[in-house]
Amino acid sequence: MTPGLMAASFLTSLVVTMLLGPIVIPVLRRLKFGQTIRAEGPQTHRKKQGTPTMGGIMFVAGTVAAVVLAPLIARPVAAGARLWDWELLLAMVMTLGVGLIGFADDYIKVVLKRSLGLRAREKLVAQTLLALALGLFAYAQGSLVRVPFTGWTFDLHAFYPAFVVLVVLSASNAVNLTDGLDGLCAGASLLSFLAYAGVAYILGHPSLVMFSLAVAGGALGFLRFNRHPAQVFMGDGGSMSLGGALASVAVLTHTELLLVIIGGLYVLEALSDIIQVASFRLLGRRVFRMAPLHHHFELAGWPEEKVVRRFWLTAAVFSAIGIWAVGGMGR
Repeated sequence: MTPGLMAASFLTSLVVTMLLGPIVIPVLRRLKFGQTIRAEGPQTHRKKQGTPTMGGIMFVAGTVAAVVLAPLIARPVAAGARLWDWELLLAMVMTLGVGLIGFADDYIKVVLKRSLGLRAREKLVAQTLLALALGLFAYAQGSLVRVPFTGWTFDLHAFYPAFVVLVVLSASNAVNLTDGLDGLCAGASLLSFLAYAGVAYILGHPSLVMFSLAVAGGALGFLRFNRHPAQVFMGDGGSMSLGGALASVAVLTHTELLLVIIGGLYVLEALSDIIQVASFRLLGRRVFRMAPLHHHFELAGWPEEKVVRRFWLTAAVFSAIGIWAVGGMGR
């Protein structure tokens, strides 16, 4: 893996995503693919009503372009490097597959005007089938799970595919929950994928380095249009594709436990939602002003941009800890 190839992966996705912005956003606006804002959400969000959504297609296209073009742009690559391999194929299939589920959900909500989108069980079944396929392919290569900060591993044997399903479902839905403020999910994803590019490099997975940098470049390019005040939202298709991509890299590097650290922000967002629902159903009261966690701070009086900056900082800290944790894990 050469510096030139790493730069080409990141920059190709960045440039393609940024070039697509002025084309895709007006089309989404013309088609009236506008975001619907929940009545029970923060009142400051009412002005976002109608902002184009389903913009995640921009960075997904950027990622695909980078994966295809970067090795051609950056030739010659390191001798013996296998960049278009089964790991890269699986990561791309998961990204596109999970993203397609989210895009279908967006289409039903935005275009067909069915506010609930896909039924929960429909999304769960589709995500589970994709995750199980990833788990079975990964299982064929081994079922060891690396323990952060150590050189230890443990073997899940036949339980490994089920574990992968849990990882994919958790990651795709946690990232989806994080996409609630302008630029929040895109910025956090940029940091997470940069961290996982480092993880893949340390552990010797060159194709996943390229893939992670491609996703990171796309996230940065999308942030150009999604930062406050957002011109476009990524939609469920975008956020779920990011979650699927992140889970894929974790599974294929056998660093699923490390994902809990690098994706610590997503974990906090998901936990806040789980705690809120459980507390309300069991005790009849809320722990947070609103869940997920970013809305709690909004209702506490923090401006949206302050919440986003603080959450980006949190994601950066988790990513740095994750890079530190992988140092002792070995190849």
